[in-house]
Order: sequence, then C-alpha cells, then structure tokens
Amino acid sequence: MAKKSKKQQQPGGTPATVALTVAGAEFTVHAYDHDPAHPSYGEEAAEAMGVSPERVFKTLVADVDGTLVVGVVPVSGSLDLKALATAVGGKRATMADPTLAERTTGYVRGGISPLGQRKKLRTVLDASAAGFDTICVSAGRRGLEVELSPKDLTDLTDATLAPIARA
Repeated sequence: MAKKSKKQQQPGGTPATVALTVAGAEFTVHAYDHDPAHPSYGEEAAEAMGVSPERVFKTLVADVDGTLVVGVVPVSGSLDLKALATAVGGKRATMADPTLAERTTGYVRGGISPLGQRKKLRTVLDASAAGFDTICVSAGRRGLEVELSPKDLTDLTDATLAPIARA
C-alpha cells in the first residue's frame, strides 16, 4: 500500500512534487519568499525554513568524463568534484555549463531538484544525508523546498550514497 503524502499536491505542482506524489512518498513542501539579492540559494532556504544548513541539500550538475551527473550535497559545504568522479567510476569532473544543466534537468539554477528531472541523470547523494531522518532539497523552483527521508530520495533517484562533500 502506498504511503500518503503529508501534503496533498495541488494543481500546478512542480515535476519534483508530482514525481513524489505519483511515487506515494511521504514529503512536506516548504515555501518561502525568495530574495534574488541573497548570495546563496541554499543558505537562504535553510534560514527561511529555520533548518540546519547540514540538513538542507543543494543539487549540482557536473560533467564527469563527458557525462552529466548530479551531486547532492549539504548547503553548508561544497561538492568535491574528485570524490564525485570516483563515486561514479570516472576520472575527471568539472561543473557543468549552467545552461546545459538547466536544459537537461528542466529546472533553473537555484531551483534544480534531484527529482522529476526532464532527463534522469545519474545521482550521487552525500553520505552525510544518512545521518538525518529527513533532509530538504529543492522542489523545483526557487523558494520551494521538499522535505523527505534520505532513503526515499535515494530510492526515487536511484542515487548512490557516497562522501562527496567538502566542509
């Protein structure tokens, strides 16, 4: 029997929230007023929700040996590109061109979600996520986060769990 979502999806949801609803995952949506002048999307989300930055994860798209890969790391740190490449069996990783990342995922920078992407990309979730009951990731647009269990995120994105964040 599918789990009921904590918040029923309203019409006009994002592809991420629609994917969660269709999967029957338990999740909570957190909306806040996005400030375009804030220097960090992730830190802004953590502050607005009153959640520790270690529990709020950012979704970054990297190019690993010519293939786009998603790295999901806490907003309190940064993506270790070498660790990401190693986690997917690659040699070299660089940050993806932002326009290509947006076009491939279907989301805008600052709102890229690991869920409901236009083209499903290989995903690596930082191992620190396993230390929390729930984590927050972008729900698919700036000013909208979704809170869910790390296990559900891993299952729904077929993610690998690996230490890919730097403090």
